[in-house]
Amino acid sequence: MAQVGPVGRLIDVMNEKTESQLAALRDRIDELDRMLVEVLSERAYCALEIGKIKRSSGLAVYQPEREVAVLQHASSINEGPFDSEALERLFKRIIDETRGLEGNGEPVDFEKGKGSPK
Repeated sequence: MAQVGPVGRLIDVMNEKTESQLAALRDRIDELDRMLVEVLSERAYCALEIGKIKRSSGLAVYQPEREVAVLQHASSINEGPFDSEALERLFKRIIDETRGLEGNGEPVDFEKGKGSPK
């Protein structure tokens, strides 16, 4: 609703500027989300290939030392704004989902008791 008088018009201009800024940032987030899905899909395809190699070589899908290494690497390259604990939670979720792909093509959540390390 348009405001009345000079102060009202100033408020309208400020609201339009705010909406424009929000729209631009939301567009950027949408683009970043698209890129994130693309990168996660590429990571998942790598996990599928790793799973094939592990199965054909008789190796265990669940390798806790590799998980620790992935988490340590993510933490070491973190420059914020996520703190280490938040980043670890995100990567654990990614690891859970890709481990499921490695094993049998289905997502597995070991923290919630669904599935089991192989």
